[in-house]
Amino acid sequence: MATVHFQISPVASSRPPKSESGLCFARKCFEVHGKKVESVEAKRYFPNGIDVYLDNVGGKMLEAVLNHVNLHARIPVCGMISQYNQTWIEREGIRNLLNIVGKEVRMEGYLLGSYLDRFADFAVEMGNYIKQGKISSKIKIYEGIESFAESLGSVFSSSNTGKVIIEVKPQQPA
Repeated sequence: MATVHFQISPVASSRPPKSESGLCFARKCFEVHGKKVESVEAKRYFPNGIDVYLDNVGGKMLEAVLNHVNLHARIPVCGMISQYNQTWIEREGIRNLLNIVGKEVRMEGYLLGSYLDRFADFAVEMGNYIKQGKISSKIKIYEGIESFAESLGSVFSSSNTGKVIIEVKPQQPA
């Protein structure tokens, strides 16, 4: 979802970002696999700040973003995967939430199910973007059901970028 959002924003946003770099914080951080997300890295990758950040990670990543948001930045939140396997008393608090006030940031959670009535319109619009080459997706294909554990692990370890597909039965040539 994050990949699609960041590709769509420049195409379909009603309020264009101040800079392209402000859209892609999550993508660049995840491309640096295994590195601890630091506020310093955000400043290096995004010297002009961050305008739009789709948060599905939470924790230290969200904290790093909040240190570098621009005035009136927007942060839609659809998940916080870094916190899922922790009990509520083990979860990390975000120490810099006051930046939301000082920078007048709009941060709002949402669930996909709340928008199912708009799916048909979305499908038509996305279909057009794909045909025009404005949207593309990365796919990692694992072969065989025996690769299930590895493929699932890749989703939660940031060792994968894009959609994970398990090909249970190879396609036969026509």
